Amino acid sequence: MEKEEYKIAVIGLGYVGLPLAVTFAKAKFDVVGYDISEKRILDLKAGIDITKEVSKNELLETSTLNFTSTLSHFKDSNIYIITVPTPIDNNNAPDLSHLKKASKDIGKLLKIDDIIIYESTVYPGCTEEVCMPELEN
Repeated sequence: MEKEEYKIAVIGLGYVGLPLAVTFAKAKFDVVGYDISEKRILDLKAGIDITKEVSKNELLETSTLNFTSTLSHFKDSNIYIITVPTPIDNNNAPDLSHLKKASKDIGKLLKIDDIIIYESTVYPGCTEEVCMPELEN
């Protein structure tokens, strides 16, 4: 597959996802950054990153990067990079709800030969035991 054929979706635009999306866009890949927070998307479109991971110039001058809070806007993607948070709850167990939701949402959009990459912090076996069933549903 040629570079121009890769369409990357980064799901979760926090301190991991946003710099990753910007890096791919700087390399001239088509990138759609997704976050559930509409305010976050509006801020990023205006060049504002509250995490201070990415500068205003990087956000506004990267022509192959688009931001959305609507899942259908990246249905043409063929690489999905999931970077959602996995916080620890009061019992020191990982809260996988964001990861499950992202996997389920991406599962609805998957096509043959699509690639999914998990960049969220998870325990060994989590991808196979927790994420795969959500993708398959």
